[in-house]
Amino acid sequence: MYGKERDTEKDTDHTDPGFIAFFSKLPPKSPETGTLRLFYRTASDSYYAAYGAHALFVAQYVYHTNSVIKYLGTGGRSTGLPSVTLKTSVAHNLLRDALTIKQLRIEIWVPEVAQGKKAVKFRLDKEASPGNLQAVEGLLFVNSEFVSAPIVMAVKLATGPLNESAAKTKLKSVGVAFADATSRELGVSDFVDNELFSNLESLVIQLSVKEAIIPFGTASGSTDRDIDLHKLKAVLDRCGVVVTERKPSEFTVKNLSHDLPRLLKNSTTSTSSVDPTAAIPQLSLPTAPSALSALIRYLSLLSDPSNHGMYTIRTHDLAQYMRLDASALRALNLVEVPNKMASNQNTTLFGVLNKCKTAQGSRLLGTWLKQPLVNLHEIHKRQNLVQVFSEDTNSRRILQEEYLKAMPDLHRICKKFLKSVATLEDVVRVYQVVLKLPGMIDALSEIELGEQSSVLLDEIYMKDIKECAASLEKYGEMVEQTLDLKELDNHNYVIKPDYDPRLQELAVKLAEVRDGLDEEHRKTGKDLDFELDKKLHLENNQVYGYCFRLTKNDAKNLSTKRYTELGTTKSGVFFTTARLKQHAEDYKELSTMYARTQSNVVKQIIEIAVTYAPVLETLNTKLAHLDVILSFAHVSVNGQYVKPLVEEIGSSSLILQDARHPCLELQDGINFIPNDVEMIKDKSEFQIITGPNMGGKSTYIRQIGAIVLMAQVGCFVPCTAAQIPVFDSILCRVGAGDSQLKGVSTFMAEMLETATILRSATKDSLIIIDELGRGTSTYDGFGLAWAISEHIASEIHAFCLFATHFHELTSLDQQISHVKNLHVVAHVNDIGSASGEQDIALLYKVEPGVSDQSFGIHVAELANFPEDVVKLARKNAQELEDFQEDEGPDKKFSPDVIEAGIFAMESFFRKWASSNDEDVNMEDDNIAESQLTDLKKNIEDLRPAIENNAWLQSVITTL
Repeated sequence: MYGKERDTEKDTDHTDPGFIAFFSKLPPKSPETGTLRLFYRTASDSYYAAYGAHALFVAQYVYHTNSVIKYLGTGGRSTGLPSVTLKTSVAHNLLRDALTIKQLRIEIWVPEVAQGKKAVKFRLDKEASPGNLQAVEGLLFVNSEFVSAPIVMAVKLATGPLNESAAKTKLKSVGVAFADATSRELGVSDFVDNELFSNLESLVIQLSVKEAIIPFGTASGSTDRDIDLHKLKAVLDRCGVVVTERKPSEFTVKNLSHDLPRLLKNSTTSTSSVDPTAAIPQLSLPTAPSALSALIRYLSLLSDPSNHGMYTIRTHDLAQYMRLDASALRALNLVEVPNKMASNQNTTLFGVLNKCKTAQGSRLLGTWLKQPLVNLHEIHKRQNLVQVFSEDTNSRRILQEEYLKAMPDLHRICKKFLKSVATLEDVVRVYQVVLKLPGMIDALSEIELGEQSSVLLDEIYMKDIKECAASLEKYGEMVEQTLDLKELDNHNYVIKPDYDPRLQELAVKLAEVRDGLDEEHRKTGKDLDFELDKKLHLENNQVYGYCFRLTKNDAKNLSTKRYTELGTTKSGVFFTTARLKQHAEDYKELSTMYARTQSNVVKQIIEIAVTYAPVLETLNTKLAHLDVILSFAHVSVNGQYVKPLVEEIGSSSLILQDARHPCLELQDGINFIPNDVEMIKDKSEFQIITGPNMGGKSTYIRQIGAIVLMAQVGCFVPCTAAQIPVFDSILCRVGAGDSQLKGVSTFMAEMLETATILRSATKDSLIIIDELGRGTSTYDGFGLAWAISEHIASEIHAFCLFATHFHELTSLDQQISHVKNLHVVAHVNDIGSASGEQDIALLYKVEPGVSDQSFGIHVAELANFPEDVVKLARKNAQELEDFQEDEGPDKKFSPDVIEAGIFAMESFFRKWASSNDEDVNMEDDNIAESQLTDLKKNIEDLRPAIENNAWLQSVITTL
C-alpha cells in the first residue's frame, strides 16, 4: 500500500542522547489517545520519522511488520527508543489516512536547531484534526478531493435550567456553532434538547460533523454539568465524532462582537456606530455565541488575513430537515462506515445515487442525503427537475458528459486564489469553464418544457448561470490577452511573450538557444550517422539538462574525444558535446530568468482573478445542484424508479407497490423479490413482522426507510407506484454493537438507542426496530419488546415497523386495533418425521399473518455446522418446547375440557366443604376421622370425572 521502507541508516544517526532527552520531555501522546506525531528530517534528502508509540503504529499500519523498527540509544531493543522512517510521499499518504479514515489528530514537527546532520531540537510546525485541515490542506490535499467537507463544531450547554417546567422534564438549552472552512461558512443553532441530546445527534448527522469542541469537565465528574458533558461525549462518540476539550474560559463572548465582523462579508466593525447584534442577529442568541467564540479561537480564523471579510454566517434550523439518528445512517446504508471499506459502490445509498461528474456535486449529494427535506414545496421542486431530465435523455447525456465532466472544483480554486497560492494552471481551468458556459446554456435552453417546468428551470439554473457567464466574459478576455494559449496543448502554462517587453526579449533569446540545440542535434546525427529522434535523441533530462541519448548497443563505438559521457541507465547512454553543454546552460539560465520575470505578471493575474471569486462561488453552487439532479435522473431512468406522490406531513397513508431495496437489488447474483407496503394511519400504522432467519425481514423494513428518505431528498424511488407522507424523522434500532473499552455492552447500546427513539419520536416519525431485546434473557427481552411496542403504538402513534422473533408479540394486535401482523413466507417440507428434519425454501415474500417458527437450526445447517451439533440442537430444542408446554397445562387442552374439569373440581370442593360444616359439634378426634372418611368418599365420587378428563389428570399429577 505504501511501498517498501527506504534505507536511511546513514541518515538516522540521531542516537544522540540530546534528541532522546528532547523527545522524552514532549507531552505524552500516541495514536491510541488520538494523536499521530511525525518528525520532518533533512539530511542527504528529506524524509519523515516516527518515534515511540507512534513508530509502533506506523510499523503496523504502513509496513505491517515490526522488523522495520530501529531502537535508538544505548539500551537497544530492551530500553531504546523505537524509530521508523518514511519517504515523504508515504508519510503524506499516512497523514491523509490518519485524518480522514482513522480520525486521528496529527502533529508535524520540524528541526529548529540543526547541528550538522543531527537535529536535536524541533518545533511544532503544523497541527490538524479531522475537522480542521487548514494547516495541512496545501500539503496533503492538493490533488485530493474531499468526499464531504470537514465540518468542526463547538457545543456549549447552558449553565441553568430554562424554567421550572424544563427542569422537571430534564430539558437542556444547547448552543452550537459550526464552520466549513472549504466554503468559508459559519453557522449557529440554539435549541432545547432532552437529557439524551437527541436533537444534537440529529444536528451532527445533518451537518456531517467530523470534530466537536467542548469545555473541560472536572476530574470528579460529579456535578450535573459534568454528567451532562459525559452524556454529550457518548452521543458524539456514537456518531463517530472526534472530541476536543478546551478551557471553559474560551467559551466566552467577551471579544466576539469585535472579532466576528472582521470575518464576515459586508459587515460593520465594532468601531462603527451600528450595534453588532443588530447587524448580525446571530449574536443575540442565548447560548450559541459562546460556542462561536470558542470555535473561532480554535480554528485561528483571525490569524489568517485571507479569511478577513470572506466568511458568511447563517442560523441552522433543525426543523427544516428530517431528523436522523446515528443508527439510521447504518441501518439505511447511507454512507460508508468509517474504518470499513465497502466491496463496491452499490453497498451504500450514496454510492447508488452518486453518478455526479464533479467533486462539488458529490459533496452536495452527501449533504442532501443527511438533510432530507420536510418542506413539501421544495421536495416537489426537486422532483419536477428530476422528471424534466429523466424525460430528455439526450440533453441529460450532453450536460453530463460534455459539460459537467469538464468542470473543476471551483470552491477549491477560489480558495487558492484567495490564499495567493494559485498557479497559471488554475487560471486556465477557470478559463476553460468560461468557454463551456455558452454551450451549457444552449443545452439547457434546447430542452422541450411546459410553461411550469420552463419557469422552474429558469428560476433554479438559467438566470444565475447566464449572469455568471456575462460576468466572466471579461475574465476570458484577460486570459486570452495574457496567456500563450498555443502552449496549452503541450500542457505549458506561460504568459505571452509580447505581453511584457522583458518577456519578449527573453523569449527571443530562448528561441535562439533552442535553434542552437536543434542545430547541434543535426550535426551530431550527421557525424555519428544516426537518424534523428529514432536513434539519436535530444532530451531535457532532469539530472543532466539538455543532452543526447543512445541505446547501449548504439553507443559502443562512441568517441570519447569529441563526446562526453554523462551516465548510463536502462534507457541508454547519456552524453553531450562542448557546444551542447553551453547551449544547455544558456537555456537553463534563460528559463530561470523567464520564470522569475513571468512570476510577477502571474501575481498580477491572480490578483485580478481573486475579484471573480464571488461569481465563481455562485456558479459552483449552481453546477453542484445541477449535477445532483442529473445524477438522480440518470439513476431513476436506469434503475426503473418512479416519481412518488409525496403528501403533506401527517398524511394518512404510506403505500408502495413492488418496493425494492435500492442497494441490495444491484448486488451481483441477486434476483430481488419486490414486496408491497401498506401502512394506513389508525388502521395499520404499527406492523409486526415475523418469519424465518434470513427470510428478508430486515431487508423489508430497511428498504421502506431508504425509499422514504429518497423521496424526501427529491429522488425517484425503486417501486412501480408510491404514495408517501412527509416524515419529520426516521429513527432506527438495528444491530447494536458493544464497546467494552467504553463500558457499553451490546444490550446497553440497544437500550440507549431505544431510549432516544422513545424520547424524540412523534406521531409523524417513521420508526424501524429490528430484533429488539436479544441482548438479555428471553423473558426480560420479551417484556421490554412488548412494553416498547405498546408504548409506541398507543402513546406515540408513529408509523412503526417492528421485526422480531418473539412470536408472542403478535398477540398485541388483539389489544390495539391499528397493530397488524405480517410474516415472510417460507415453504416447509418434512424430510424425516422422526428426526424432525425439515427442508425450507425462503420465498422472500411478505404477507399478512403470523409466522410461529424461526428455523434457526436450519440456518446453522446452511452455515455447515457439524451434523452431530445440529442433531443435538434439534433434540434440546424439542425438549425445551415440551418443557414449556408442561409448564402451563392450559396450553394443550381445549377450552371445553378445561371448563368441564374446573366444574368437576368446584363440585368436589363444595360437597366436601358442606360435609365439614355438619361435623362442627363433634369432638376433635371424631372430627378428624369423619373428615378423612368424607374426603375418601368424595374422591371416589370424583374418580369417574378424573378418568374422563385429561386436564384434571394433569393438574393432579402436577400437584
